[in-house]
Amino acid sequence: MAGLDADVVVIGAGVVGLACGAELARRGRNVVVLERHGTVGHETSSRNSEVIHAGIYYPEGSLKARACVEGRGLVYARCAAFGVPHARIGKLIVANGDEEEAALAGIAARARANRAGAIEEWDAAAVARVEPRVRASAALWSPETGIVDAHGLMRSYHGELEAQGGSVVLRTAVRDLVAHSFGWYLETTDGDGERFEISCETVVNAAGLAADRVAARAGVDVAAKRWQIHPCRGDYFSVAPGLGALARHLVYPVPPGDGGLGVHLTLDLGGRIRLGPDVTYQESLALEVDAGKADAFARAASRYLPELTAAHLSPEMAGIRPKLHGPGEPFRDFVVEESSDSGAPGMVHLVGIESPGLTAAGALARRAADLVEGRGRSRDPRRSD
Repeated sequence: MAGLDADVVVIGAGVVGLACGAELARRGRNVVVLERHGTVGHETSSRNSEVIHAGIYYPEGSLKARACVEGRGLVYARCAAFGVPHARIGKLIVANGDEEEAALAGIAARARANRAGAIEEWDAAAVARVEPRVRASAALWSPETGIVDAHGLMRSYHGELEAQGGSVVLRTAVRDLVAHSFGWYLETTDGDGERFEISCETVVNAAGLAADRVAARAGVDVAAKRWQIHPCRGDYFSVAPGLGALARHLVYPVPPGDGGLGVHLTLDLGGRIRLGPDVTYQESLALEVDAGKADAFARAASRYLPELTAAHLSPEMAGIRPKLHGPGEPFRDFVVEESSDSGAPGMVHLVGIESPGLTAAGALARRAADLVEGRGRSRDPRRSD
């Protein structure tokens, strides 16, 4: 790989990095995607709820809201075109009690402002007709919400990238970035510790949990930009199959206000039920699921799934979200920004891409590619927070 030249090097082969690579290759760029792990999507992209979000929760006008709604349409179209397994199964956001019902009204108003698709307000009887084992005094129904095979989605981007002449290079970590008149030198090491140097015109930083460190290596003042990543682990528990079909649709509570959407029920494409994720900020990237959380998960979910007990739950997996806001801090939007004003010209950064990043990947890739081509400001002046 010594002396490899490319138009664009993308750092990170999660779903967003792969989507950026495919989008740029489709526009005629010679693209190389670098991934430090031995597989694509090794971190956040393969450890999540695999939900296609409608765009319900995010502040009106935010990039999260706009990219989620645009990306939702792109995901469904991509799944149909590339044969990616998915299902538009819909979601209920359930309330129990006056306080939560009042919160539902605000969620419904935000969803409609965001163009999140049809949103229906259901009473307890309507919920019972559709989901007889779910307890709710009221609910919102989102028919545009779905589920997708996240690995299949990533394979579709990976395959498209390679079909357009691009490539993904695994087990290659970026150690330093050096700006030159023509663009960038990237100093990398492979899995055996061998050093390589890669030159390119433009770098796209889609490094997920390491996006702040990549930006800092390129000379961006991450503290001044408030781009520090706060790793936030979310654990998942499997529900014992002996309970049968607790629900046929996704079931979410009213968000608890801790930075997550609450412990919710999701289904995979095989019909298997799991609960999660919770919200645990941590400095490390440890992924061990704490089996002792089963009681807390059962208490949270039993408010809308009264049959559920801790005995029905088994630890399944954990994922870590690259949040831009720390515990108790207010909402932070996605960052998609070219860094000429920050001393790193010719570099596009995608920072803080957590949920709904899987849904929004195609839309974020379009914005990043526009910035690579110098058209981002005219296309979307509200591109970041």
